[in-house]
Amino acid sequence: MSPQQLIPLAVIPVAIVLVLLRNRRKRVLRPHLLWVVPAIVGPLILLGVWGSSRAVGAAPFGAGAWAILLVGGVLGGVAGWWRGETITIEKEPDGSLRSQASPLGLVLVVALFAFRGVLRPLIESHAAQWRLNALAVTEAFLVFALALIVLQRVEMYIRARRILAGGSDARLEVVT
Repeated sequence: MSPQQLIPLAVIPVAIVLVLLRNRRKRVLRPHLLWVVPAIVGPLILLGVWGSSRAVGAAPFGAGAWAILLVGGVLGGVAGWWRGETITIEKEPDGSLRSQASPLGLVLVVALFAFRGVLRPLIESHAAQWRLNALAVTEAFLVFALALIVLQRVEMYIRARRILAGGSDARLEVVT
């Protein structure tokens, strides 16, 4: 294997360990700021997909390619909603909220990266036989990531607002 292939294989386990250690502690949840990450990442991903669809020398995106992107978005939305549900939100006695990410959410992200790594060479070599736009499939992973980020934040926002309004939540833990 070349160094370009080995470096990600060495960095990913270190990153996973660091993220797991970081997620062990609870962090302050500010529902009014949950829109910031999607507002930054969203336009960048959409600009990348739009640019790929207009790239010189690339096959133009037809209905099939847009359908692949739509499927990626729907699957990402489902995964994002589920990932948002796995995050524990606690209401502190002072009324503030704290959140703690579940290791299951990290497992989901790692599994998606692994799936993408396995799927990419397979699709690139068989795209013509399967009549797929390989670029659209690759871009569908970006749309998947965007939908995951957005709907995870939407789910968390809905729950946080409900908790702050005094409502109950099945995943709520009140600290006394």
